[in-house]
Amino acid sequence: MATFVPTAALPTNGQRTLPRDAYLSDAVHAQELERIFRRRWLCVGRAAELARPGEYVLREVAGESLILVRDRDGVARAHFNVCRHRGTRLCTEAHGTLGATIQCPYHAWTYALDGRLVGVPSEDALDGLDRAAFGLHQAALVEWEGFLFVNLAERPEPFEQAYAPLLGRWAAWNLPSLVALRRIDYDVAANWKLLFENYSECYHCSPLHPSLVRLSPSDSGENDLVDGPFLGGFMVVSRAGGSLSLSGNTCGLPVGAFDAEAAQRVWYYSVFPNMLLSLHHDYVMVHTLWPAGPARTRITCEFLFHPDVASRPDLDPDDGVAFWDRTNREDWHVCELTQQGVSSSRYVPGPYSRRESLSAAWDREYLRAMQG
Repeated sequence: MATFVPTAALPTNGQRTLPRDAYLSDAVHAQELERIFRRRWLCVGRAAELARPGEYVLREVAGESLILVRDRDGVARAHFNVCRHRGTRLCTEAHGTLGATIQCPYHAWTYALDGRLVGVPSEDALDGLDRAAFGLHQAALVEWEGFLFVNLAERPEPFEQAYAPLLGRWAAWNLPSLVALRRIDYDVAANWKLLFENYSECYHCSPLHPSLVRLSPSDSGENDLVDGPFLGGFMVVSRAGGSLSLSGNTCGLPVGAFDAEAAQRVWYYSVFPNMLLSLHHDYVMVHTLWPAGPARTRITCEFLFHPDVASRPDLDPDDGVAFWDRTNREDWHVCELTQQGVSSSRYVPGPYSRRESLSAAWDREYLRAMQG
């Protein structure tokens, strides 16, 4: 059984925020891409985006273009978007449906959806070509809880080992069966770490999110993951039978079989280094974050609902979506203000409150990753 600890009961031991260069330096950003985003498992979207063989999406991951495609056997693949002949970019549209093959637009080298080289024009002019040695380069890819995760490392840590603390933890929400009814993309002028640090605490909620604290007390947090790459726990919804929405009412069908106590909780987890998961009893919100430089982060926010919600005119998913869009924008704005502030020559690391204990824990994991 999980042990829950109130946020303010966790020590910070005098820990301070990260130094100025962590948020501003191009060199630090380059190290982050190399030591974190090219080595860790990253959430790159929902498996439903590859519902049928041939469906593909492109993803930009740590400077690499990947073709995520489902092959003819139903296996999801992540190919580097690089022809093995002259290095030409193979796919340019953000998403689509391929036929039986992927063909280079330059010299028409042709690959099966599983990455095998299957066609080479004038092959006899390429002395001793071994097709088996010239398949598309692939990144490791797994499907888990309805999400797709990739790892760019040549020898990645096995997903089941890296994600062992999370396996089975969210089964009650039936995540693979949920459908994404809404998506919002944000472009935030702030360092990606500021966004994670902000998400990890509600010390800021009373001054910044009055609508949120009316529905969920800012000091109600208790956590079951308090150190390492996965952090979080629950906060309480104060209105019986309610949810986090503009009206305070539920805006979707229950996504799982929750008792009365569980239905009064919203669970917030950060998944290092690019995923934020917010689990309500009637919908799930997921953010994926992509650093675009020391002072810019692109964010995709998706809202997942029970598949029957779309056909229910008595339910309004936008009641929850609009609530979080407003709350998200409040967070993004204050993170942008913080980015501007840490750019000052007078910025020095400040002390973390115990109410920011998970932000401090997130920083510790970040520093471990950078040192590793």
